[in-house]
Amino acid sequence: MPEEQRLAMRYLQALTEHDYPALKRFYNRDSVFYDRTADRKYKGQRHIIAFLERAHEGVLEYEFNIEHMFNSGSLVVMIGNYHFKGPGEQFGKPGKIIDIAIPGVTSLKLDMQHRRVMEHLDLMDYQTMSDQLAGQ
Repeated sequence: MPEEQRLAMRYLQALTEHDYPALKRFYNRDSVFYDRTADRKYKGQRHIIAFLERAHEGVLEYEFNIEHMFNSGSLVVMIGNYHFKGPGEQFGKPGKIIDIAIPGVTSLKLDMQHRRVMEHLDLMDYQTMSDQLAGQ
């Protein structure tokens, strides 16, 4: 596996395990976390970590099942699905535990010299998420 993909995997492990001290090492003030499908963008380590802490609050399970990964230099693209299990409040289902798998693509622009994520871009299939939530 190319070094860029290994760095991307370490980053995703820290992200899905909610390892904020490790995540802080991946970001700097110029890093960007952008969920383009939801039109949410956060810039800088402090803002990205604050967003992730809010988004992950109460989450019981969170993983990214990668079906395909490739890179072109320091750009790494991962295709798969994000699996979430946790409180339904964030999804309009208060008092329930929801369990969803959202197909998506995550691309990472990496700074290999400093071992940082310069841009995390998500494209998620929120229609599939809505369909799954309707049945829960």
